[in-house]
Amino acid sequence: MNGNPLIGVVFHWMGGLSSASFYVPYKRIRGWSWEIFWIVGGVFSWLIAPWFFASVQTHDLLGVLGATAGDTLFWCWFWGLMWGFGGLTFGLTMRYLGLSLGMAVALGLTTIIGTMGPPIFRGTLGALAATASGTMTLIGIAITLAGIIVVARAGRAKALELGAVAQKTEFNLKKGIAIAIFSGVMSGCFAWGLEAGAPIRAASLAAGTNPLWQGLPVLCVVLAGGLTTNLIWCSILIARNRSLKELVGNSQEAERPPLARNYMLAALGGTLWYFQFFFYTMGESQMGRYGFSSWTLHMASIILFSTLWGFVLKEWSGTSARVRTMVWTGIGLLVGSTIVIGIGNYLAVD
Repeated sequence: MNGNPLIGVVFHWMGGLSSASFYVPYKRIRGWSWEIFWIVGGVFSWLIAPWFFASVQTHDLLGVLGATAGDTLFWCWFWGLMWGFGGLTFGLTMRYLGLSLGMAVALGLTTIIGTMGPPIFRGTLGALAATASGTMTLIGIAITLAGIIVVARAGRAKALELGAVAQKTEFNLKKGIAIAIFSGVMSGCFAWGLEAGAPIRAASLAAGTNPLWQGLPVLCVVLAGGLTTNLIWCSILIARNRSLKELVGNSQEAERPPLARNYMLAALGGTLWYFQFFFYTMGESQMGRYGFSSWTLHMASIILFSTLWGFVLKEWSGTSARVRTMVWTGIGLLVGSTIVIGIGNYLAVD
């Protein structure tokens, strides 16, 4: 199945919107420490939602996974585990490099590693670059990186104008670059996990699953790796901060946490987070030979909609026309990059 790459771009945009929106419910949680709402929401993100949707849309999910070779399952889980380290260290990148440089390095590397890794690993990059469609796709990836840098620089300029200067960061170039490289490379491992799941997708199709949903069983395994990393880290924080009691309503704050509301918000945020990859796998199924570009579309969409959410929440209020022009230029580049990549994929359709 060749699919329709332009529809694939739309699916990737929907995934980016989901990813950019998931933290909005988390912000309304009261009386819970970060590690508590993160792991509660994470159970929905990395365990409940993947298995629920995969079981609904996959023919014989347990049979497909049960028949998968052990090394395939291991590598999917392993790359998910490595991706978890990237997410956990992303915040440190912002701390030591600041918003502009931190985002440019970490997200730029995440985009490059996640996008270019699979074709480089398979040795197909040269053949792809030799075609008109491949060249167009690579140009789109380059435009994405330019958009990331422009948006990151706009964010840094906003922080300077509004007075949120370096006192909120502990600028350390040497340490920050090292952490940013680690975070960027590890975060890009998610795409490697999806790539390692190709035999699972093939088995899912062979079992009669609709091609649109072929990637859902892979998410069950890759996200189990992410759950492993985050569960270990959150357990350490829970033990250190003695915050486990918050799950049943006891808190260090004067007021008792609104438990039912907190659990509902965590479930909503966690499920929204999962939907980014739910739509990602749908988009990837439409991208034909250039499915590797899905990661670039994913990253561009997340940054695009995250920035737009910032305008909705008035985070850019009080900034100068120069800064607003800069951020809209970055958004324009990101939108343009997804269109260019979509055209490149479309040209590849036989």
